[in-house]
Amino acid sequence: MSAKATIPAPKTVPLLGNLHQIPKAGLIGHLLELSRDFADPGIFKLKFGSRVGLFVTAPDLVAELCDETRFRKIPGPGLRVVRKFAGDGLFTAFSDEANWGKAHRILLPAFSQRAMRGYFDLILEACDQLIAKWTKADGQELVVADDMTRLTLDSIAIAGFGHRFDSFAREELDPFLECLARTLGETLNIITRLPIQQRFAKRSAARFDADVKAMNTLVDGIIAGRRANPTDARDLLNLMLTATDPETGSGLDDVNIRYQVLTFLIAGHETTSGLLTFAFMEMLKNPAVLAQAYAEVDRVLPGDARPTYEHLAHFKVIERIVKETQRLWPTAPAFSVGPFEETTIGGKWRLRKDRPVNVYAPGLHRHPSAWVDPEEFDIDRWMPEAETTHHPHGYKPFGNGARACIGRQFALVETKLAIAMVLQKFAVADRRGYRLTLKETLSIKPDDFRMRIRLRQPHERLPVAEPIRLPSADADVAPATGAGQRLTVLYGTSLGTARDIAEAIAERATNDGFDAVAVPLDEAMAKPPEDRVVVVVTATYNGRAPDSALAVEAAIDAGQFSGASWPETRFAVLGVGNSQWPNYQAFPKKIDA
Repeated sequence: MSAKATIPAPKTVPLLGNLHQIPKAGLIGHLLELSRDFADPGIFKLKFGSRVGLFVTAPDLVAELCDETRFRKIPGPGLRVVRKFAGDGLFTAFSDEANWGKAHRILLPAFSQRAMRGYFDLILEACDQLIAKWTKADGQELVVADDMTRLTLDSIAIAGFGHRFDSFAREELDPFLECLARTLGETLNIITRLPIQQRFAKRSAARFDADVKAMNTLVDGIIAGRRANPTDARDLLNLMLTATDPETGSGLDDVNIRYQVLTFLIAGHETTSGLLTFAFMEMLKNPAVLAQAYAEVDRVLPGDARPTYEHLAHFKVIERIVKETQRLWPTAPAFSVGPFEETTIGGKWRLRKDRPVNVYAPGLHRHPSAWVDPEEFDIDRWMPEAETTHHPHGYKPFGNGARACIGRQFALVETKLAIAMVLQKFAVADRRGYRLTLKETLSIKPDDFRMRIRLRQPHERLPVAEPIRLPSADADVAPATGAGQRLTVLYGTSLGTARDIAEAIAERATNDGFDAVAVPLDEAMAKPPEDRVVVVVTATYNGRAPDSALAVEAAIDAGQFSGASWPETRFAVLGVGNSQWPNYQAFPKKIDA
């Protein structure tokens, strides 16, 4: 191991360390300034009294920290405070806590593509309530973050737990939101106070405890209501109450169910509301981008067309707006990891075993070694040809690997739908020339950003030469060509998306005359297909095989299986996933080798 290099830091003073340098505006914005100052080497430390925090922004260093054979998530100081009320929920659990793995395996199916389709109408209902409120406010100026918070809370509550906050029915924010805002704000205060200051902050501590109690009372009521009135809903709460872990055979205990419900109510709305608010802020700062978004919405949703789940795939401009917004303003601004053993990163920065290291996303997403003109809002960065040139670890809006945000697809569906519906109905404007001030808790959003909304008139809509055409159930089907040929579609899946695609291929093949069946990949190890035609549809789960292909991967790694194992079989491999994943197509390529 090379000699240890000293991690750079701003000057400190005795006892306080760097606490005196943190402005009243907040820690997260201060870290952004420091990340610019320390872009080279892309690592720095701060002293919070006697406690030292390490922060990393250089993408090559982040690449090492995201190696899950060397590092694992370790909740940092802020999340350790949140554990007082969220316990070992998915977001705050240590990776080696049994309930993290159990809950992760139980709840993964709730975030498959099939599940997203099931949630769509409920999210649409919440968006309808936003549109109805804004229609009544035609011509007025609104505080955007407040209504985005109402929207995202109502969406996760009804889709995940069958609970209606009816946030748009009242002028003030729901008491749950008030409690949550104070609690998260106090969490940030706690980690930036000296121990002696915290000892005397008794009034704040009492308020914190009262707010936690109020939130627990609400959550316990939601759980009790479902137990008293069970349904067959395929939602998060039913999975928590009835599903068992496929690995251990046990379910979640009552205390952990409370932690999970509270976790999803918090994480499922707080960061998404900030993302939506930042997106509208950036569109109004960049009129050419806003014009592109309007043109796309007018093409995809002409007139008063009702959005469907299938429309979401056609919002390419909005998708790029969302990605670029998340680059500049990742609303979950940091995640912490620690090494399994003492190690070095960058060849010289030594890290102790289990020492928390913070990946600071706003600094990473602006690092000059990963981005050209990093401070500019440029949605063309996300054109397909440009996206392939990005540093594989230069963009982490949802965290990393197995501990990445489990609900990211829910958040993206909700975000794209809400933006499209607002732009379909309203002309938006910033009459004040808003200058950004960050509102910080453990997440970030624009503080007091106001937007004037006005109903769009028919003459303001762009003429559409040819609206998009969505496939219909009664579309013409090609003549049958299979003529009884046997076809096996093998799938590797954890969330269910690859299975859905495989079953759709098998169904279409059957309609085309094939004798087709879809089965898990691992079943092919026990009983190799006798068919001469095989299609493999598989995802990658953090660079490795998904759940229904673990035996196949083990056999490949052991040299016990290859294409030569099926010498008479013609096969094709369809890899599915997200091109943003660092290990995109890793397992499909292994199958196809």
